[in-house]
Amino acid sequence: MENSTDTSAVRGIIFDYGGTIDNCGDHWAVIIREAYDASGIDYRDLDTFIAAYVFAERELARTRHILPHHTFADLMLIKARLELQELRRQGVDMTDAAIEERAAAIAAYCDAHARACVEKARPTLDYLAERYPMVLVSNFYGNIEAVLAAYDLGRYFRKIIESAVVGVRKPDPAIFALGVEALGLPAGQVLVVGDSIGKDIVPAHSLGCKTAWIEGRPWFAEKPGEMTGKGMKSLEELKLLY
Repeated sequence: MENSTDTSAVRGIIFDYGGTIDNCGDHWAVIIREAYDASGIDYRDLDTFIAAYVFAERELARTRHILPHHTFADLMLIKARLELQELRRQGVDMTDAAIEERAAAIAAYCDAHARACVEKARPTLDYLAERYPMVLVSNFYGNIEAVLAAYDLGRYFRKIIESAVVGVRKPDPAIFALGVEALGLPAGQVLVVGDSIGKDIVPAHSLGCKTAWIEGRPWFAEKPGEMTGKGMKSLEELKLLY
């Protein structure tokens, strides 16, 4: 892939949400595992934790546990409960009361972390929103509007394109094409900012968009893959480029 770091032609920006804005570029599994450790939760080993994490992700995709009014704290409580129930099925000894207590601790940890990352990102969002129209493109559960409202983020974006609403998910480039269409710009004038090479950078680049990758801590089994565009250690670097 050719490099797409030319900043002169950018007229609009598409942001990913989960990981990119609310988690300082890290994959959420990394932070959830930290929440387990901080709460002293026994998950046996990394493979068992990953299995529980993947189970909960698939269950949330299969069954409508998350409703439009649920905030991120609500979402994390539901997700953590599913993970812990799966750990119990895997043989980790937990009562129902213990699951509820530990799920609440995980949700509180993750919500506090997300709020800190959002506040860290806010000056950059303020800066860019004054200069460019911006759109959010996210794989989410149908409650992204409530999540953004709780963190006062919705005001930055001209349009929110959420996978559960539009019926297409990353890494399908079609969801980014919807973002490009919402901006009303040629793809070559759109910068896509995300934390995943496979789900954000590669599909956006395939449309001709410029790309900026936030190099956070990845999913445990993820391989770096081929990079194109600008790699950054933090979202704040965008203020230096644009």
